[in-house]
Amino acid sequence: MPITEILEQNARLYGEDVALVELNPEQKETRRVTWREYELIEPSASDYYRREITWQVFNEKANRVANLLLSRGVKKGDKVAILLMNCLEWLPIYFGILKTGALAVPLNFRYASDEIEYCLNLAEVNVLMFGPEFIGRVEEIADSISKNRLLIYVGTGYTPSFAESYQELAADSSSLSPAITLTDDDYAAIYFSSGTTGFPKAILHKHMSLMHSCRTEQNHHGQTKDDVFLCIPPLYHTGAKMHWFGSFLVGAKSVLLKGTRPEFVLDAVTKEKCTIVWLLVPWAQDILNALDSGALKKEDYCLSQWRLMHIGAQPVPKSLIKNWQKYFPGQAYDTNYGLSESIGPGCVHLGVENIHKVGAIGIPGYGWEVKIVDENAQTVARGEVGELCVKGPGVMTCYYNDEKATAASLKDGWLFTGDMAQEDEDGFIYLVDRKKDVIITGGENLYPVQIEDFLRSHAAINDVAVIGIPDARLGEIAAAIIEIKEGFTCTEDEINEFCKQLPRYKRPRKIIFDKVPRNPTGKIEKPVLREKYCSGRLVESQITG
Repeated sequence: MPITEILEQNARLYGEDVALVELNPEQKETRRVTWREYELIEPSASDYYRREITWQVFNEKANRVANLLLSRGVKKGDKVAILLMNCLEWLPIYFGILKTGALAVPLNFRYASDEIEYCLNLAEVNVLMFGPEFIGRVEEIADSISKNRLLIYVGTGYTPSFAESYQELAADSSSLSPAITLTDDDYAAIYFSSGTTGFPKAILHKHMSLMHSCRTEQNHHGQTKDDVFLCIPPLYHTGAKMHWFGSFLVGAKSVLLKGTRPEFVLDAVTKEKCTIVWLLVPWAQDILNALDSGALKKEDYCLSQWRLMHIGAQPVPKSLIKNWQKYFPGQAYDTNYGLSESIGPGCVHLGVENIHKVGAIGIPGYGWEVKIVDENAQTVARGEVGELCVKGPGVMTCYYNDEKATAASLKDGWLFTGDMAQEDEDGFIYLVDRKKDVIITGGENLYPVQIEDFLRSHAAINDVAVIGIPDARLGEIAAAIIEIKEGFTCTEDEINEFCKQLPRYKRPRKIIFDKVPRNPTGKIEKPVLREKYCSGRLVESQITG
């Protein structure tokens, strides 16, 4: 069944229950806004500290979005892009688009103007709905992108001259569900890849994929109506939204937190009685650093109801989880692996019952198949490194308007992920590295993730990225970019001494102290580091964190 029917069902069964809460702790204004006030005044996302809507209002707002789009000529199969920061309007707009039979096209809020225009053209977008944070970027390209598409401004107050007002259009639109027939085989959304090798690729999914993501997430983490999910990552990305899908499926309340500071997270868990939190590695590490340093005290918060912490988007250091369990010994933990091409997290997951296998990304997820293959697409023996491939109802249909990239990634229903992995004797899969990130030094393959995992166990290291830099004799050598924890000091000699625990060929040949850049979904931006450090102008320094 199409995912829009879940929203209709929740509105019928739980209409008066809170569906979504938005928290903006950066704001000094702390007046609570109920769904009734919100329905009347439509405040912008930054006006209030806390806003909420019920399932009934959520559904009615989605219907208004659908009807306003239909009134402006949007039809089944069209594409509507969303360029918004996380806010209470985001998900009703997303579901309103789906209710028209059009495809929702979420855009990365970090995109520059040229990237926005590129994605709109690649996905053949008919409508762009954008928020106040993006007026300047959209204005730069308004003349070219408005020639063949509608621009709708989602905000209060002044509406840019090149756009129409969402507020005005929605106010004149019906709150009744439009009579559009949808099936599992209808196209639902286009997501964009991370774009680590240039401009991003457009990933096409059907309603079937979205529904499978709901079922996978709920199967893995057992969400019930009584759970409260804290959502921090950006909603444009499949990871955040598809983890929320498990709560959505059962009509549970969810909280959108704007801000990642440790005190924001723990305060939200306390005040909203959150039971499930999905974190990225840097945010989990920040919480631990704050607890270790005494900047935050666990006893100042009510965290006993917090039953599950899970992490995805990048390899998770064993040392992080070991330290986490010291502070939260009764809490369940899970690791989730996925790609936008596999409709986000869950095609591989550790499982809360497998905490003894921390370090692995896990086993095939609910409804998924997994294999590891060599360069000839033949399955490798257990223990050997190969490319991870996944197959299931959540695999993308194609890269939209890119037959060549589709043919390279989809073969006989299998998605070739580009991630290098190996399987242990118990069938658990360990991520070794991205295929393109493997360093070949003197004929030996080095997998940066393994070196990074080791270095993160050093008490002074907050974050680390290992990249290959050119070397006249060996072809490439491993360089470790190391970010030191606040309040700690460390030298290159100390790191080199620490690395003597590694086999000689795995030891980094170059130590660089610098910040480790990560994108909004927590992945290390290695292309940024390669551009900075692979030009022969290496920066050698010792800094105090």
